[in-house]
Amino acid sequence: MSNDGVSPEHLDLKKDHGLTVRWNDGVESFYPIAYLRRMSPSAEMRELRKQMNTNPLTILPDGMGSGEAVVAEGAEMVGNYAIKIFFSDGHATGLYSWSYLREIDPSSVEQTGGEGLTKSDQGPSHNNPLGL
Repeated sequence: MSNDGVSPEHLDLKKDHGLTVRWNDGVESFYPIAYLRRMSPSAEMRELRKQMNTNPLTILPDGMGSGEAVVAEGAEMVGNYAIKIFFSDGHATGLYSWSYLREIDPSSVEQTGGEGLTKSDQGPSHNNPLGL
């Protein structure tokens, strides 16, 4: 998945609030912590989103839906292509690539009709079965 040269110029993580990204094309995006946790690109969360998309009565894993607010306990850069966020519920397996963050930008998602499956959740197209 190409991000067409778009990368962050500035990242600002407020652990109990959200992640603000200022992109090199002038766009600024804000991602609430709960949204980032729900949209984690980890294999576990991709599968859960697929299940929830087909069955709204899907049972959530322990810790999700516990009523406690999830916060970010920290984050680290992964090379020059992604950020890894450590959440208070112990989840830390998703790598948020720049292209994935742009794909799930809440302001773009609202304009395109909601928080269903992302392009990444749906897998590679038949024309590109390896996803390259």
